[in-house]
Amino acid sequence: MHILEVQGIQKRFGATEVLSDISFTMERGEALSIIGSSGSGKTTLLRCLNFLETPDAGRILVNGETLFDAADARKKRDREIRKKRLHFGLVFQSFNLFPQYTALENVKLAGQLLARERPDYQNHKSEVLSEIDAKAHALLKEMGLSNREQSYPFQLSGGQCQRVAIARALALEPDILCFDEPTSALDPELTGEVLRVIRELADRNTTMIIVTHEMAFARDVADRVIFMDEGRICEQGDPKEVFEHPREERTKQFLARYRQEA
Repeated sequence: MHILEVQGIQKRFGATEVLSDISFTMERGEALSIIGSSGSGKTTLLRCLNFLETPDAGRILVNGETLFDAADARKKRDREIRKKRLHFGLVFQSFNLFPQYTALENVKLAGQLLARERPDYQNHKSEVLSEIDAKAHALLKEMGLSNREQSYPFQLSGGQCQRVAIARALALEPDILCFDEPTSALDPELTGEVLRVIRELADRNTTMIIVTHEMAFARDVADRVIFMDEGRICEQGDPKEVFEHPREERTKQFLARYRQEA
């Protein structure tokens, strides 16, 4: 069974068609890179998968369960959205950390909020909160940030903020971890910090979707790559094949421009 099935997703903003008939599948443990020019629809696709945007058409299934079906109003109820988002962990390009909370508090926050909705929360509050706390400490240690747990975002470098954001996304143990241009706001040195973390996650067979302009990274780390242009999937396949022997003219043009700029 595919861990993710995306079927015919379409999205318009006014008269502009941003996504057109987007369909693909993912296997558990797969790292998928999505590449393409700015404005090709990559970020909108991630936002649709995370239900930050509502597709106008299509279906989204995780582990065989239909999370969204544009033809079924019951699958679009707002009250179900938060539960659906738990299947996906999203790492934003601009971190999106809460400035009033420390690194540790940022990582713990979503788990604490969700725990309060559990029917057994009051009876097991201490145990539940201890478990959330322990997990947050472990994740920040994994990110190399044990000594910055009590730091606020303004006290951290961009690379450190992004590693906190990755820890936060992992805290709820999502089925699929999504990265939206995770290094675009970073200088080259800090970019390396974040890319190393993502490589380590790929080595552990973490299921990931990585939207990126880092072409060498996409080629080396991904199990499969999708090239998008003007809201459509133009080409997808093994990274080596797509990068070395692209079939579609738009893919050839994009990669040629990338090589010139590299």
